[in-house]
Amino acid sequence: MKKFLRYIGYFFGAILSILLVLFIIYFQPDKSLDELKPLYVNSESEFMPLMGMNVHYRDQGNPNDSIPLVLIHGTSSSLHTFEEVVKRINKNRRVITLDMPAFGLTGPNATNEYSFNYYSKFLDSFLTKLNVPLCDIGGNSLGGCIAWQFTTYFPEKVRKLILIDATGYPVINMKGSLGFKLASTPVINNLMLFITPKSLVNASLRGVYQDPSIINQEQIDRFHDMAIAKGNRKALLAIFKKGLEQEPDKIKTIQKPTLIIWGDKDGLIPVQNAYLFNKDIKGSKLAILTNIGHVPMEEDPAKTAALINEF
Repeated sequence: MKKFLRYIGYFFGAILSILLVLFIIYFQPDKSLDELKPLYVNSESEFMPLMGMNVHYRDQGNPNDSIPLVLIHGTSSSLHTFEEVVKRINKNRRVITLDMPAFGLTGPNATNEYSFNYYSKFLDSFLTKLNVPLCDIGGNSLGGCIAWQFTTYFPEKVRKLILIDATGYPVINMKGSLGFKLASTPVINNLMLFITPKSLVNASLRGVYQDPSIINQEQIDRFHDMAIAKGNRKALLAIFKKGLEQEPDKIKTIQKPTLIIWGDKDGLIPVQNAYLFNKDIKGSKLAILTNIGHVPMEEDPAKTAALINEF
């Protein structure tokens, strides 16, 4: 028995030693907004004081467009994910993109509590402050779920809905992103508060894009910087630990004209879920993009923009 306990002690000692080495090698402190602004803020960027945060957003295009298009990024992403699509949207449209709470340069909220109810109230406050009573709204992944949830909470404020590889239904047995898997793993996910190597970001992106050749150092640097922006790791961990509520039954209540765009090679959310959205949202239009992964607006911005313009 003593010998067994001694081996157990050696085992846990070795584990602690490995963790200590990893911590020493890969420890990275949060990056401040002052460090990140010069890299990721451009002439179109603005900051809005709202609900205890300073929200990073861009309001582009035709300012006289009374019904702007609002585009929302996914988990661990930022408004930059729509840059190439925004360039291709019809010039007579006004397009608003923003970094949602817990992500990008907006960062966490004061309570570090997140839900779709919270995100819907946040968007309502954001659009009210911009004097936008009615919009077309769309999003990718988590952003897609925020978009359709907002539509169910505030249907009078949405004209049309666009879902790009959106969450909303249970996902089973998908290969997914390495980063997301680690963030969902108890104990290990706590290490991500301090250890977020660029190699992990690179590996995670390979689970997102169908064609890994489009992944470049600029993307890796941006995703890494946004991940370690002050408070973002703690916020992401809070989201993964608590989980955002799954309410697929609400999808059937949506009665807005809806465009569903999906990559047929999505490794995070299976293309079968696109058909579920198409079935549950009556009259919706479905477009499946061939050899495209989880982020069509980055992998094929021209086609994605063309579909949005046509819609």
